[in-house]
Amino acid sequence: MSAIRLLVLGAVRMHGRAHGYQVRNDLEYWGAHEWSNAKPGSIYHALKQMAKQGLLLAHETAPSTAGGPPRTEYEVTEQGVQEYRALLRTALRSHDQGMDVLSAAVGFIVDLPREEAVALLRERVEGMKRWRTAVTGYYTPEGGPESLGHIGEIMNLWVHTADADAEWTQGLIARIEGGAYTFAGEGDPFVGVLAEGQENPYATGVRDPGDDA
Repeated sequence: MSAIRLLVLGAVRMHGRAHGYQVRNDLEYWGAHEWSNAKPGSIYHALKQMAKQGLLLAHETAPSTAGGPPRTEYEVTEQGVQEYRALLRTALRSHDQGMDVLSAAVGFIVDLPREEAVALLRERVEGMKRWRTAVTGYYTPEGGPESLGHIGEIMNLWVHTADADAEWTQGLIARIEGGAYTFAGEGDPFVGVLAEGQENPYATGVRDPGDDA
């Protein structure tokens, strides 16, 4: 799974309608350009591709006040909402996705009911437990990773990473069950996007004319 599809669909959905620069600005505000492939070119490409696929509806608007070309604003279609929710649920329950995919899913986790979010995270923990049991039974000899030479450190790394992931996931489950955050149906959601014209302290550079695409 690619994190960029989930990130772009989620960012557009939070705005209702958004142009490319807004989506880019939001994802940079989240730091997604550091932990995922959400770079400007990837964002604009994803917007155009998902519009062709029927996941986004493109609206041509008036030319920008700076004198640039007309902007294209996007909104998520019903098909896009279904895709977004499917991607979100898969990213939360699957233990074998990349860290960028999990990070994107955590950013939108409150779009789900609290009970469903917990259930999906529990699936993730169980998947990690099954994976760990399988690989340690085969790859970890009694003598420890050293008995396989430095190659043994590869699985040692994966097992330690899985253990840390499981510990973090259990902690998140505990915080959610303890009442942390506002989930779907519980009240006004947390606003995680920037308002039009709001300064982004984490912007990577100067806006260019192509940002209106």
